[in-house]
Amino acid sequence: MRVLIIGAGTGGLCLAHGMKKAGVDVALFERDRTPRSMLIGYRVGISPDGSKALHSCLPPDVFAEFVRTTARPPQRIVMRTEKYKELLVGDIDTDRDDSRSEKSVSRIAMRTALLGGLDDVVRFDKTFTHFTQNDDGTVTAFFRDGTSETGDVLVGADGAQSKVRRQYLPEAKVVDTGITSIAGKLPLTDENAKLLPPLADGGITLLFGPHGEFVIIHVMRFDGTGVEDDYIMWGYAASHDKFPDMEGMSQAELKQVVLNLTPRFHPHLRKLFALAVPETVFQIRVRTSERLRPWQPSNVTMIGDSVHLMTPGRGIGANTALRDAELLCRKLVEAHAGKDAVQAIGEYEQEMIEYGFEAVEASREMMDGSSLAHKPVIGPVVAAFSRTFLRVTNAVPVLKRKMLAQDAAERDHVSSDHEVVHAR
Repeated sequence: MRVLIIGAGTGGLCLAHGMKKAGVDVALFERDRTPRSMLIGYRVGISPDGSKALHSCLPPDVFAEFVRTTARPPQRIVMRTEKYKELLVGDIDTDRDDSRSEKSVSRIAMRTALLGGLDDVVRFDKTFTHFTQNDDGTVTAFFRDGTSETGDVLVGADGAQSKVRRQYLPEAKVVDTGITSIAGKLPLTDENAKLLPPLADGGITLLFGPHGEFVIIHVMRFDGTGVEDDYIMWGYAASHDKFPDMEGMSQAELKQVVLNLTPRFHPHLRKLFALAVPETVFQIRVRTSERLRPWQPSNVTMIGDSVHLMTPGRGIGANTALRDAELLCRKLVEAHAGKDAVQAIGEYEQEMIEYGFEAVEASREMMDGSSLAHKPVIGPVVAAFSRTFLRVTNAVPVLKRKMLAQDAAERDHVSSDHEVVHAR
């Protein structure tokens, strides 16, 4: 068997390792010219489920290097108002070995680690254009440089703008959620650390504003590993109608947009916005997939955002891609051992469609610009109700355990309630 993978993102690299580890002939094609090209976003949260998939697919030395490059794992999840007032605090279980633990990792550091041992597999500067399914049961991928490659299976791991999906499932829809997000990054210095909300250093912090807007804060400490300098990352999100026309704006101007939208936010939070290094600021219009009906399997399939693009609202996009990679790897290894490849892919797709679109829908609940929270009159009422609900939940251990366990289950599909989080 020869497997062709389009896209060297998190899922594609994990799958390539799994294939190579199992002795399957695999080639991965990436449009970026170099390993560090075009990477935006700074922090990837790896759930226990994601760690399990990586541990399963990666060879031991590459997995060890991946673990070495991670930042301190989050120990708690903290929810506050935009004025730093506490709504809910819950601990995350960190007493697991590396193969089943929560991790924080820099996107660039993760790609660098996962490229280890794949020099003979990954080919950069290869922009995929289209594929053909041949009469002899093979599939051929074509590239912008005029070259082509033929294999037995083609896997689209080419993300939100997937050309594999557009050709293979033209009916698949990617829709605008009505949410815009602007993010930035600043160095983690002693002075900057004083601006953080309580308990933010060592946790995942969510701050909720009165009109549906929210902010996420990550503190990344690498403990002198030399992977990256320590940093703080923030992301501000709100419905499109809150933002001005930002076409053509510079990165410094995007940062000013956030400051203009948050005059009543805590002054320390606004200082964190202002201190973001302009070159690190970027904005996206958040999009998501719509649920697909099952399709007839063939020797072409997809993983990750290429098939089930989701909002970052639950922080499970990368982990779902890793789950895809681990599951598809197992099915293709069975095909390599003699099982019918199309049958194996069909089994993968049947399972993936179910859990993948459950994750899509759960993620959209957190980032939907049409929800009542973003409406001009009812929005503040919804926000007040939500804050009361969170405060009550925070005060009642049974309710808090149930809420946090549900969130953990979405990030780690095989965990039990008590394994992941417990009431503080």
